Amino acid sequence: MDPALKFSMLLTLLGLVPVLVNASSSDFGHCERVVKKWALSSLDPQIKGDTRKLQDLLFFLHVPRTGGRTYFHCFLKKLYSKSLECPRSYDKLRFDPSKPKCRLLVTHDDYSMMSKLPSQRTSVVTILRNPVDRVFSTYEFSVEVGARFLVHPNLTSATQMAGRLRAKMKGVSTLDIWPWKYLVPWMREDLFARRDARRQKGSAEIYSKDPYEMEDMVMPLHEYISSPIAHDIIHNGATFQVAGLTNNSYIEEAHEVRHCIQKYKILGEHVLQVAKKRLDDMLYVGLTKEHKESATMFANVVGAQVISQQTASNMSRESVADNKSVIRKVDLDDCRALSQVHLLMLQNRALRCQILSSTVMTVRFTAENSCLCMTNSNFDQNAGQLPSTENDEAMKQNMTVEKLMEAYEVCISSLRKEQARRRTASLKRISPANFSKEGRLHVPEVVLQQIRSLNNLDLELYKYAEDIFAKQHKRTMEELFATERINNSYGAVWKVLVLATALILLFSLILFVNARRTTSKIKI
Repeated sequence: MDPALKFSMLLTLLGLVPVLVNASSSDFGHCERVVKKWALSSLDPQIKGDTRKLQDLLFFLHVPRTGGRTYFHCFLKKLYSKSLECPRSYDKLRFDPSKPKCRLLVTHDDYSMMSKLPSQRTSVVTILRNPVDRVFSTYEFSVEVGARFLVHPNLTSATQMAGRLRAKMKGVSTLDIWPWKYLVPWMREDLFARRDARRQKGSAEIYSKDPYEMEDMVMPLHEYISSPIAHDIIHNGATFQVAGLTNNSYIEEAHEVRHCIQKYKILGEHVLQVAKKRLDDMLYVGLTKEHKESATMFANVVGAQVISQQTASNMSRESVADNKSVIRKVDLDDCRALSQVHLLMLQNRALRCQILSSTVMTVRFTAENSCLCMTNSNFDQNAGQLPSTENDEAMKQNMTVEKLMEAYEVCISSLRKEQARRRTASLKRISPANFSKEGRLHVPEVVLQQIRSLNNLDLELYKYAEDIFAKQHKRTMEELFATERINNSYGAVWKVLVLATALILLFSLILFVNARRTTSKIKI
């Protein structure tokens, strides 16, 4: 090449460098302003009450593949009647305000849903999962659901059948739920393409120690996590969902903010701070890994309050004229030992207290956490039971935390068996690919490291959630033990009262008999 031409090209390139640098700097500056503006508005202080107290509406922010479906079926559906659920809450991507009195909203929507809810009267709960495990589970579920369509001869037939079934269904198909409405059709198309390719090559035995690396049968994991759709939906998905920035967000600038964070990793710290603040303000944050502890804590933190709230609501509807019980408000200092225990730990039990005016009293807590004493004279024995209105199953069964946990154990066992059956049937269609915890051990470390790198925000948020969970678990256990001690102490007091009453009756009977004998002698 001519030296003069080379020199000319070099000068041109050198001239472009400042332009490119300035353009890149300008784009970063724009992104930084956009992200900071959103973060600042999202962190604006809001007047909130006690975040540990259940409000009128419970919003279950369901992060996919964290076990939220189990909580919905095995906990929430046993606590709330169908009439109290927001319309098709679990399956619907958008809130339907046509039912203003709904008390339970369970959905895959992100935190931006709060803009449609009465935020001051809404409690939010969620469950988080180790990000690496969640990516594995998302990949496996995408394949599992996509493989169900392989019974059809070709992709066209499968797509048409899916459309017909969705039109006939009263509920909503998995294909209508975020994020599966994006991930499943993509995987389904890929599975059919690979099946067609195998048929063209002829039958050949497929064997691999790594079920996540069978490219002739199914999209390999490393290819899945590197795809644009995974970058947009899966990676750091929990952080984006808690922050309210998914591609399903109500926030207009959500796409631009998410795009800037994906382009400039350093800006993700602003989103992480918002997500952490959101977790701090939630009523309950569970962990998929700590299954037993999370379930127990959910029952005691959320379940107990739902039961108490519904009981208090029923009591407030009772007319004073129809209730012959004498109710008087007692200063909290008069029942200090009881008021130290939070309402959620009462578990709908009537706690017996002291003798006031020679009458046995029963202590209850109202929704405002104030103390009420009710005399047992003409006391309605059904006042402590859950009202059997609106065909509420939980109310009919006089639900308690203990009964809730028993029902949960039965429900989750049945649900897991059904899920295992469907999973096995689906994966048979892509045999020998068979996903399992053991199979994950064969995934190369370089792929695992890539997953960690792509989910750096989720990893940080998960560590933060672990700290929240540990503190809440400790607090819950302390309150449970305190409640048990109070129950035991008042149980002992009640036994003493019963014994004292029995002795008084016996003594009165003896006096009465002696008096009759004395009267008889005088008459003689």
